[in-house]
Amino acid sequence: MNYLFYLVPLFGVVALLYTFIQSAWVSKQPAGNDRMKEIAGYIADGAMAFLKAEYKVMGYFVVIAALLLGVMGYSDKNSHWTIALAFIFGAFFSALAGFLGMRIATKSNVRTAEAARTSLSKALKVSFTGGSVMGMGVAGLAVLGLGSLFIILKMMFAPDAAVDSEEMKRAIEVLTGFSLGAESIALFARVGGGIYTKAADVGADLVGKVEAGIPEDDPRNPATIADNVGDNVGDVAGMGADLFGSYVATVLATMVLGRETTSAAGADMFGGLAPILLPMLIAGVGIILSIIGTFFVRISESAGLSTTKVQNALNMGNYGSIVLTAIACFFLTSYILPAEMTLRGFTFSNTQVFYSILVGLVVGTLMSVITEYYTAMGKRP
Repeated sequence: MNYLFYLVPLFGVVALLYTFIQSAWVSKQPAGNDRMKEIAGYIADGAMAFLKAEYKVMGYFVVIAALLLGVMGYSDKNSHWTIALAFIFGAFFSALAGFLGMRIATKSNVRTAEAARTSLSKALKVSFTGGSVMGMGVAGLAVLGLGSLFIILKMMFAPDAAVDSEEMKRAIEVLTGFSLGAESIALFARVGGGIYTKAADVGADLVGKVEAGIPEDDPRNPATIADNVGDNVGDVAGMGADLFGSYVATVLATMVLGRETTSAAGADMFGGLAPILLPMLIAGVGIILSIIGTFFVRISESAGLSTTKVQNALNMGNYGSIVLTAIACFFLTSYILPAEMTLRGFTFSNTQVFYSILVGLVVGTLMSVITEYYTAMGKRP
């Protein structure tokens, strides 16, 4: 039954294939007139220049931190020097997630503006497709990285060992280096990009608008270009790395708890590995369901300029994915997990695990509804 472990990286590959197809579609859309292309080129060049400089500095940090981790892993009997390689692997994937997201964002921005000159429906399709590249890229790289690295580490350290063995503990310990690398890049990218975008925003407002009298969004104001560059490197590349790190850390934390979870002999069809497999499979299946959810985000050509209809279309994709995830998780928890498990003296059933997943889905839905109520146009606040 352990073949399901090999299915996890395949889900990541599917997500990456989806991102490449969607990215190619966005790139083929018209980018507007020469002036629009010129301004978009300035923003793209600035974003890439910033990212190149930022990644150069982060590269030095990754090398130094990896060396320190390698030394500590070598001297610790419960760890291994390969934790340094896992750290580099996680840092690279995190940086790649931010880079892919920003690369498509700088393309989809101007193409969305051009599409908006014809219809709201087309503008939504271009912008949402560009955004889905970012989302699926983050999820795909995370699932691919975690799934493949776990398989490699298990083969290296615990090919035939029990789930509660020291060998399996070492494999999970080394795997945490992947999460640490991802979170380290997220810290640099989010904070560095955020500082840049806020500084550029203030510059556009004070120097350009107040002192020089140039309108805030006028491209003749150099700080306006810098402000748009900042939005890309902070809110897209930085956010991409941040989401990647959080996503990996959440799945990995559940896997760590799963290693400590025990069940009656013979009850677990995966040799005690079911609680470790489940979070990775949920993440992988969630990718497929999210891809399906993107097809729910549609508005008609006759929608006019109604922002409410745009929000409703986005909600359809969000709620559709949530419902599909709830259904899938019911079958996953019932099939993969044993009927009863014990964690640190507390006994619980696979049905209770499903209920906890439902709580998470409900909380996520409430966050969306409450945020929309207080921030969306057309709502009373």
